[in-house]
Amino acid sequence: MLPCSYFLVTFTLPAELRPLARSHPKKIYGLLMKAAADALQTLASDPSFLGARLGALAVLHTWTRAMLFHPHVHMLVTAGGLAADGQSWIDPKHPRFLVPDPALSEIFRAKFCAGLKKAGLLRFAPAAVWKIRWVVHSQHAGQGDKVLDYLARYVFRSAIANSRLESLDNGVVRFRYRDNKTQQIRHVSLPATEFIHRFLQHVLPKSLTKVRYYGIFSPACRSRLDRARQALNPAPGDSAAITAPALQDAGAVPASPPPTHCPLCQTGILVLLETLSPRRSRSP
Repeated sequence: MLPCSYFLVTFTLPAELRPLARSHPKKIYGLLMKAAADALQTLASDPSFLGARLGALAVLHTWTRAMLFHPHVHMLVTAGGLAADGQSWIDPKHPRFLVPDPALSEIFRAKFCAGLKKAGLLRFAPAAVWKIRWVVHSQHAGQGDKVLDYLARYVFRSAIANSRLESLDNGVVRFRYRDNKTQQIRHVSLPATEFIHRFLQHVLPKSLTKVRYYGIFSPACRSRLDRARQALNPAPGDSAAITAPALQDAGAVPASPPPTHCPLCQTGILVLLETLSPRRSRSP
């Protein structure tokens, strides 16, 4: 996490494309996440809104609280980004939003369409889906810690927790959920076969990655992430903290090495006193 503000941006797959997601889940889920990230980066690179490379953490989610099939991706996005030269952090031009949702929706739809065509699946999509407005919603997320906590709870969970199961009588499963709009507790009774169907449609394909990192959060952009961290929180009295990585990339050797940072928080100064070798535990 960078020491900056964040936005939570949610991209939803239209209902018209959900049958296609059922038949080709691995391709559609991957395309959903990539199209969302590409759309964000496209608008963020526009100087009218940001003109920089942002960072995004994406988490795939396929269910509602009633276990209905509803593929969407939540993205925790930095409110700002690293300039193209890698020397400064740029804040959004509009403090109330990162990029406009209507424009983001159109680009997201176009990116997804192009991805379907490349995958050879465009013929299976109904023509009407390219004429409707795709749902994209963004909201300010403060420092991002609460959203990160919310997303983390769903990374390794299944579609329903045991605590929400109320009974199983005569082949009928009864469970409860909280309605998003009214915040009231609702109860659902389903035949066991229908309950199993709802549950299994959220089992992801083997080897599908449901948590992905884009932009400066990408593992391939570690040096850019370090520059962004230094630009947001430079070391006191260290004017070379921002330019040192750029000199390294260019093949030059800085006059003095940058201070060693804590490998976990990347902000505290790490002072190495001693390295202790691991000890083998003796068997009784």
